[in-house]
Amino acid sequence: MERCLTSKTDNCKNCYKCIRSCPIKAISFENNRASIIHEDCVLCGTCYNVCPSKLKVIRNDLAKVKQMLKDDKVIVSLAPSFVSYYENSDIDCMSETLKKLGFYGVEETAIGATIVKEAYDRLLNEGRDVLISSCCHSVNTLIMKHYPECKQYLADVLSPMCAHGENIKKRHEDAKVVFIGPCIAKKDEGDQSPYVDAVLTFEELDQWLNEENISLLTTENKKKQERSKARLFPTGGGIIRTMECSSKKHSYIVVDGMNEVIATLEDLKEGKIHNCFIEMSACKGSCVCGPVARNRNNSLAMNSMLINEYAGTEDFEYSMTDPKDIATTYDRSPIVHRQPSEEEINEMLKKMGKENEADRLNCGCCGYDTCHDKAIAILKGYANIDMCLPLLMEKSQSLANNIINNTPNGLIVLDEELNIGLINNMMCRLVGIPSPDLLINQHVASILDPTDFLEALEGKQIFAKSEYLKEYQRYVVKTISYDRKFKVLVCVFRDVTNEEESRNSYQELVKNTVSITDSLLEKNMRSVHEIASLLGETTAETKIALEKLKSLVKSDE
Repeated sequence: MERCLTSKTDNCKNCYKCIRSCPIKAISFENNRASIIHEDCVLCGTCYNVCPSKLKVIRNDLAKVKQMLKDDKVIVSLAPSFVSYYENSDIDCMSETLKKLGFYGVEETAIGATIVKEAYDRLLNEGRDVLISSCCHSVNTLIMKHYPECKQYLADVLSPMCAHGENIKKRHEDAKVVFIGPCIAKKDEGDQSPYVDAVLTFEELDQWLNEENISLLTTENKKKQERSKARLFPTGGGIIRTMECSSKKHSYIVVDGMNEVIATLEDLKEGKIHNCFIEMSACKGSCVCGPVARNRNNSLAMNSMLINEYAGTEDFEYSMTDPKDIATTYDRSPIVHRQPSEEEINEMLKKMGKENEADRLNCGCCGYDTCHDKAIAILKGYANIDMCLPLLMEKSQSLANNIINNTPNGLIVLDEELNIGLINNMMCRLVGIPSPDLLINQHVASILDPTDFLEALEGKQIFAKSEYLKEYQRYVVKTISYDRKFKVLVCVFRDVTNEEESRNSYQELVKNTVSITDSLLEKNMRSVHEIASLLGETTAETKIALEKLKSLVKSDE
């Protein structure tokens, strides 16, 4: 099956923003292109949101759902965060709109949330030490893949999406279930669940409505139901607010955002945390800030307020669900990577130019927190040495300095105001200035005629133009190029004074030779005529032969 989240690489700009932002560094760089390491990825959606080139792509399941509508009775399980995404709509508006697309029915996933939160209360009252909510598939996947030591704390209960899907299929045996929400990870969860047949994001729903030219129904007066308390689930702390929290020995805490989740799991792994229920969400602020919802203009506070205003004070009514029907186990195999030895890491640091501690800036530009972490990533094949911005800048500066200072040509760089931004030593020698520092930020007119530079700014091409700099008594060939992107003029002057003087000397020699030949012709024509007469040849024939000699000499001029 196609991956839920993939990375296009054709237009990758090597900004490393995705790897800097990825909380578990599930991004690799091959051939200077970023790719998702799917075996490590937990589908938190961070890279999807931060990529400036929009190269992270969520799998589109519209075609699959449209085919379902042709063949089956399909019921929507609508995530409660829809209220903040479609803020002028309510469940009645959403239901009527979705039925226009062909769905048989529309229900709120919050019904499944009611079932799940009751299971959490029951587990705590049975004496569990630490219990982690199982609502967030990214958190569940993170624990299974990277923190298997913490699986014992994960509630062995279906997520609200799957619990609701199970409930729907129990009531409608022939129905298919499609979940619609703001989450990428739910697609992966749906792929693995027998209770959900497809998952769409709110963005896919927007696309579908646009394709069908259907406007979402809205209302100024949302119909609030008192028995809808579980609508609070997608907000930070919303799960706990719906629970009875009757266990006196447990603390009830909220941990959201991947960095905080990981820090908490580290503490759990070390046995530092006991007697608590932990509401965990990969997204800061929980599902109202899901990956697909983060590009909306509303703030976390605004989204939470919209949810709070729409939620009731009592639980949804639903047909009885046996606890064993929503029981599950989370047993995906953990990811095991070979860890390089310290000897290998130190050798790699040496190759990176980070052998000494003073060279290890740990600036994080490459995406890794430390140079040590980056060395490990290189050894695993996830990164390459050139992903170090300070090192690249140092190398680039050194290379540029070598080229600028050792080229036999004069080099000068001007801004659009024709002020000198860079000038090399050769150019200084050409114009008789002892040091480049004396000319930086000076107008070019202080040393050269600005006419050609002004014409280059206007688009005229100045290429290999010969010129005599009278004030410096130098012959040069100059090329001026205007870089529109960086708004600078790059000018190269080749000093051809020696060549020009040699050519002038040669031309003078040829001129003198021709002059002497003319003189000889004139003085000796009479003698030639006499000799030619004696030999029986005409004067004209002899003159032609000498004129050919003269032309031959001139041809070298």
